[in-house]
Amino acid sequence: MPRSAVAIALPHAELVAVSSQLTEAGYEAIEVKTADELEVLLSTRRDIGVAILDGENDFDRTIEMYGLLHDEGRNIPALMVVAARALDRMGMAGRARVSDEYFTRPYSAESLRWRVEAMLIRAEVPTDDAVHGGMIEEPGAPEISEEDRHGQIVIVFNPKGGVGKTTIAVNVAAMLQIRKSQRVLLVDCDTVTGHVASSLGMENVRTVADAWTEDLTTGAGETFAEIAAHHESGIAVLVMAESPLHTEILEPKRVAEAITVARQAFDWVVVDMHPDYGPLNQVIFERADKIIVPVTPDVPAIRAAVQLREVAVELEIRDRLAMVVNRANSGVSVADMERTVGMPALAEVRSAGMLFVRAANEGRSAVERFPKEKVIDDIELLADRMIATRDPGAAKTGSGFMGIFGGGRNTNPSVRAS
Repeated sequence: MPRSAVAIALPHAELVAVSSQLTEAGYEAIEVKTADELEVLLSTRRDIGVAILDGENDFDRTIEMYGLLHDEGRNIPALMVVAARALDRMGMAGRARVSDEYFTRPYSAESLRWRVEAMLIRAEVPTDDAVHGGMIEEPGAPEISEEDRHGQIVIVFNPKGGVGKTTIAVNVAAMLQIRKSQRVLLVDCDTVTGHVASSLGMENVRTVADAWTEDLTTGAGETFAEIAAHHESGIAVLVMAESPLHTEILEPKRVAEAITVARQAFDWVVVDMHPDYGPLNQVIFERADKIIVPVTPDVPAIRAAVQLREVAVELEIRDRLAMVVNRANSGVSVADMERTVGMPALAEVRSAGMLFVRAANEGRSAVERFPKEKVIDDIELLADRMIATRDPGAAKTGSGFMGIFGGGRNTNPSVRAS
């Protein structure tokens, strides 16, 4: 199926690399050299989803192009490519919109491609199939069902502790909520060593065990969306229980069903899980759309991931797994880890332990506390790739997670948005 078109106004070398990546992904990449060319393009095409503009060279031309994106009722987001040193000065002369984003040089064309794809999905841009002679077809096509509007359930899991599960879960949830304008429910399903709420500075929160125990008397029957507490970042945070000694009421199937229902209220349900294969985890595995597996480049963590891959075959969830190489800048190549683990790498997150510790000590995610650090670029690329593969059927058909990120072949997505 034809996909949205992307207007590109970048220096030649960058244009060639970016266009190649977008074309490979199924998008039409269209070069525009002047504001006049962009104006003609926008007047004849209604499927331009994003314009990639150079925010560094010939800034007057960029301002003129930017204005065209919002003339005549248009609202086309811009992806501004700038040098890191110029990021603080960017504001498009006070005209920047919430839907606009910035991408700093140097960068890889592949990482920029994932950012563009995520922006197009959020914008829900019509494709060429819906465009005839520059006019959008009249309404009449069947509407998307409520089932298709459901959010994604994403599990963060590794059978070994200490690999950064909670760090990844908290910060990708914050990235989706804060920078990507997604509604996120962050669930701490680790009833033994879970510390999602405390790492966000949320003490004495009402837990699911508390609420369900109260329900025995009141009959209130609250949903997870109603039980969840809200962090200052906007994330809804849900804790199963404060103590592993009081979890009898957390019947696994009931928990899994409540998580499934929560998809109706959120774009993403991110679940941080205890490192075991117990009944609660197994029933949640069944409901997951994606299972992110943080793996650190050390033998115990890699062995645990290999074990998970083998267990996943038996549980019939193999095609929903994707590895995130955590503490990636350690000298072990991502390609070697993919070959050893037998799992595609969705993203890399470089080592930045003290930043995460300092943020947690302040009750915030690192995304909030250190937004310009390189590690946050890694988290953003992970979020962009998650958004770009958000397909309600992808995890079960094999057309999404494994299809895009490897499906058994050796890939090496060792790219970062710098």
